[in-house]
Amino acid sequence: MMKLCLAQINTTIGHFDQNAEKILAGIRYAQENLCDLVVFPELCLFGYWPSDLLDQKDLVEKQIQKIKEIHKQVPKGLGVLFGCVSFASKKSKDTKSVIQGRRYQNTALFLEKGKKPQVFAKELLPNYDIFDELRHFTPGKIQDNILKFKNKKILVTICEDIWAWDKSTPQAQLRYSQNPISQIKAKFDLVVNLSASPYSYGKIKEREFVVAQTARHLKSPMVYVNQSCTQDEVIFDGGSFAVDSKGQKIFQMPYFEEKLDILDLKLKGSKKQKFPKISSLQLLKRALVSGIKDFVTKNNFKKIHLGLSGGIDSALVAALAVEAVGAKNVVCIALPGPYSSQLSFDLALRLTENLKCEFLNVDINGIYKTFFDELDISLGIKEFGLVHENLQSRIRGNVLMAYSNFRNSLLLTTGNKAEYAMGYATLYGDMCGGLAPLGDLLKSQVIDLCKWINKEKEVIPVEIIDRPPTAELRENQKDEDSLPPYKILDPLVEKFIVRNETPKNETEKNILDRMMRAEFKRWQSPPILRVSDKAFGSGRKYPISKKM
Repeated sequence: MMKLCLAQINTTIGHFDQNAEKILAGIRYAQENLCDLVVFPELCLFGYWPSDLLDQKDLVEKQIQKIKEIHKQVPKGLGVLFGCVSFASKKSKDTKSVIQGRRYQNTALFLEKGKKPQVFAKELLPNYDIFDELRHFTPGKIQDNILKFKNKKILVTICEDIWAWDKSTPQAQLRYSQNPISQIKAKFDLVVNLSASPYSYGKIKEREFVVAQTARHLKSPMVYVNQSCTQDEVIFDGGSFAVDSKGQKIFQMPYFEEKLDILDLKLKGSKKQKFPKISSLQLLKRALVSGIKDFVTKNNFKKIHLGLSGGIDSALVAALAVEAVGAKNVVCIALPGPYSSQLSFDLALRLTENLKCEFLNVDINGIYKTFFDELDISLGIKEFGLVHENLQSRIRGNVLMAYSNFRNSLLLTTGNKAEYAMGYATLYGDMCGGLAPLGDLLKSQVIDLCKWINKEKEVIPVEIIDRPPTAELRENQKDEDSLPPYKILDPLVEKFIVRNETPKNETEKNILDRMMRAEFKRWQSPPILRVSDKAFGSGRKYPISKKM
């Protein structure tokens, strides 16, 4: 029997003092509970993903100094396994890459009192979507990652190392020529995996598959430890768990929660258990709330504000923001203009009363008229058009950014993925802000999430959910005057953006062309919280200037 502590922690990139304290707190907790081994997530001392911060050699050296401080506090009888950046070993698999500048390795470090640290390097370095590990890291060899501790033989793996099974994802066979786990024939008492695995809908099943496959192949119980935090636009959901040698789940930790937990692992196997299922909408809401909360905290904000239009997107952002940071820290600002309806204002006010957050009314009619008249005279504009529509949005953006300056408050934008895909958003207008919580949600998901929030009581007024979407920038405007119906558009966004498929007819070609032409807007958007397999942002690198 081995008693483990699984440390599902929330780390901050480069904050070595705080990250080390979380590791030390996990060590103390493990010691108090008489554990043999405590396991932390991937790169938890440095934070994941540090990207070009690794070009600053002094930061890596500071992290290594912090390792020495942690090692001094490891108690006798406890093994400590955590992720960090290490200088590349001369025995690394790809010595050429070290010469070319990739001088580091993504490693799991094992510390034991009075003994020299042991270093285990990650072999499979992901280099797709948001991942860019080959930019700075050189690979190790999984077959060398064998830890012998307390008469047990433990295989140490790091995140992607277990993801090369053919059916793990549709792209698995394309990414790797072989699966290093499948080449291992040795027997182990335990397999551990230190992860920084991002959330996306459907990802949990994929994780459970690769862990079960690894455990079955190696005929060993396996422990998977994932971090629970948000780094910029990437949300990590925790959900650490363990399986027996047959791949049956025997232990589960919560999602989107920093937690330390104890697992008494019977290495000869454990009974299959049933674990409560969490709905996909509940997980999605938790992801977005977690993303907002961490982004605000880690960027030293305390307050959030947004423009509240009386529409469904801004209503959902307001509800998520209140749950993330509390009603007293959220301000919703109505910005009625010449085409805003009284119904929109009334619904916005009702929502803030339900949420118990502050509501401000800033009428932009006077500002708009001054701009309108001056532009028409100065530019010789004779008819109402797109200039005047977007002018309203840009005035609102100016007001909302002025509030940011006035109150040191983070402005949340409210656009959804379908709008961003089609460029149905105004640069320096409704795209102003520091974070776009809904930028990876289809319109159908926005509606479903609002209904789920209202499951027990009406939080978001039903009229907001049911009314036809409109930007209210001209008389009787509806979104579907400028866009295909969302029931048609949403599936096409999935088809072209997420699955990267080819259009089948002229209508689809025209829609894809419009999506591609809006790339310059997306390059200037705020960070978008990533909840799908392909979000706009760092994981989708399309050029602005192109011919297709």
